[in-house]
Amino acid sequence: MAHGAQSDTRKKLLELFAEANGEFLSGQKISEQLGCSRAAVWKHIEELRKEGFELEAVRRLGYRIVSTPDKVTANEIQLGLKTETLGHTIHFFEEVDSTQRIAAKLAYEGAPEGTLVVAEEQKAGRGRLDRKWFSPQGTGIWMSLILRPPIPPQQAPQLTLLVAVAISQAIQEVTGLVPDIKWPNDILLHGKKCVGILTELQADPDRVRSVIVGIGINVNQTGAQFPEDIRAIATSLAMEKGERIKRAPLIQEILLRIERLYKQYLAHGFRPVKLLWEGYAVSIGKPVTARTLGGAIRGIARGITDDGLLILEDEHHQLHYIHSADIQL
Repeated sequence: MAHGAQSDTRKKLLELFAEANGEFLSGQKISEQLGCSRAAVWKHIEELRKEGFELEAVRRLGYRIVSTPDKVTANEIQLGLKTETLGHTIHFFEEVDSTQRIAAKLAYEGAPEGTLVVAEEQKAGRGRLDRKWFSPQGTGIWMSLILRPPIPPQQAPQLTLLVAVAISQAIQEVTGLVPDIKWPNDILLHGKKCVGILTELQADPDRVRSVIVGIGINVNQTGAQFPEDIRAIATSLAMEKGERIKRAPLIQEILLRIERLYKQYLAHGFRPVKLLWEGYAVSIGKPVTARTLGGAIRGIARGITDDGLLILEDEHHQLHYIHSADIQL
């Protein structure tokens, strides 16, 4: 993980390459823009090469990026990132127990909104209700994002729905696949789960201090890479698309979509998000079983309230408003 001045220079260098759009950048221009010597520029270029960037160097023309590795390092994600705040501070790890735990600690220590923790592999990834989340190396997106919304804690579940919409939009934009959302936070392709979202709060009774949004996406796994017990119910974007998907551009698109919706949400409330959410929802108008702590409720899913609660109509036409449950279609 690069830190401090070093990482700022690296970030600036990547911005210059992004602006150059595949054209050559002269060493002279780079050293002027970065305010460092030609020798220092060369060192930064070498560091990028070590990370798997393929760079062409031509006398008198300078340097250009030929290809980028399929990694999810800070450099990869920040090359061409279009957001205003999300993802501008990135903590990258090759291997962690859980990005959620690290992000929670950073949030507690005052990390700025938009801070992203991302890993190539999680040893103890977890989903809702403390279930394990299988996150093998180099195949998926395992990340946690820190938000600091000025909202009361009871509205925080709305952010889960917002993030589900943003990820669905990003998947559609990058892969052409159209996902379904199963309330509240599973994203499915052809009925199989490919994304899980976990939101956790640090809050006072009257205000949210931070929301840590954990996102797990199966991107490039093959069927054989899933443990047997989830093979029938899990899928990856590559399995559905029939080709490998580059992860960093997908992360960039997700951050951009979350940022757009989040701004809209803070300005106009949940309603615009709710309408988008219902457009992706798989369960609306269908019979479902909601397993809550108080028992199971069967009924037809009628949509969600303006607060993000699931509306179930039972056989006696009575409406139930569900805060938290496992939904079976």
